[in-house]
Amino acid sequence: MPGTTNSTHDVDVLIVGGGIAGLSLASQLAGKCRVALVEAEPSLAYHTSARSAQQLIPSYGPEPVQDLTRRTLAVLADAVDAAGRRLAWPSRFLLVGTAAQVEAEAHAGMRRLTPDEARTLAPTLRAGAFEAAALDTGSVRTDALALLADHEARARAGGVTIHPGSPVHTAQRVGEGWLVGAGAEGFHATNVVNAAGAWADDLAILFGVERLGLQPYRRTAALVSLAQPLDPDSPMVCAADDSWYFRPDEAGALVSPSESEPSRAEDAVPRPGDVERTIELIRRVADLPVTGIVRAWTGLRTSPQDGLPIMGYDPEAPGFFWLAGQGGYGFQTSSALAEDAAGQLLAGQQAVRTGEHPVSETARALDPHRLSVRR
Repeated sequence: MPGTTNSTHDVDVLIVGGGIAGLSLASQLAGKCRVALVEAEPSLAYHTSARSAQQLIPSYGPEPVQDLTRRTLAVLADAVDAAGRRLAWPSRFLLVGTAAQVEAEAHAGMRRLTPDEARTLAPTLRAGAFEAAALDTGSVRTDALALLADHEARARAGGVTIHPGSPVHTAQRVGEGWLVGAGAEGFHATNVVNAAGAWADDLAILFGVERLGLQPYRRTAALVSLAQPLDPDSPMVCAADDSWYFRPDEAGALVSPSESEPSRAEDAVPRPGDVERTIELIRRVADLPVTGIVRAWTGLRTSPQDGLPIMGYDPEAPGFFWLAGQGGYGFQTSSALAEDAAGQLLAGQQAVRTGEHPVSETARALDPHRLSVRR
């Protein structure tokens, strides 16, 4: 790539994307092969990963996602960072709404509650404002920034080179690998991992790989101050019709309109009135004494049409590996996805395709081939 790079690095795996998907994979691969990670933004996890609601819910999502979540929660159960601080802790999840809505949205692992039982757990809920409730006692909260920092530290300690401010600008297939220009650096990589989040399809085009129909969706949230603090042990409360949620936070409460509206890949921002309308919706069901908006943001949840994450080698492009489309399940599936992805990358594409490296039922459900064959 004449005129575009200062140097070229030989690596086994080049990860494109410095969010939770890319960083968790980098920490999983660290010390096992030569790895580099490039991120277009000047800082890591700038977009959706830094804007997470930080609630991991095992009953949330289809069965392959629930399997990944159970495995990830097992990894995080006793996880601590370098300073000895816990990275995850129990935090209950409460679903409220009409009887029909709760029945439609509650999963098998959730316990049905009467309205009075729900109000005992979340006293801010108004009497008579909802008909039914369901409780998930297995969900946890995580410190998203601490978890991201822990993955970065583990990756660097294991020899992974990390290059923020390095957008990929050129890519071509050369011999048994890829020649990639990213920022001022060049890389010759046996495998390229597409962990580019909302930009995953755009990155595929740059590599000459068929798009898989990934669609970003908006999700806004805000931290609000309260006249009276919530009990920090009270559950996250979510409308069964997916119109809002709130949970305790050190600032007061985190609230969200829980919207899922198609968007282009961009640095999304809240629209005027979104947070205020959410607060009014919540006040119909809960006595939430909001005194002000501390901070608001919007992230993008990116999913293919079937709503499942994508993980695996592209069926037509040798050495091009997809790790994208996690939607709203990014943090809660991250450790398990990283473990499975690392296993496939270390085994190699040929071993995976011939069955020499067996994959689980969940991994087969996430294979990108399921999307390419119908396009």
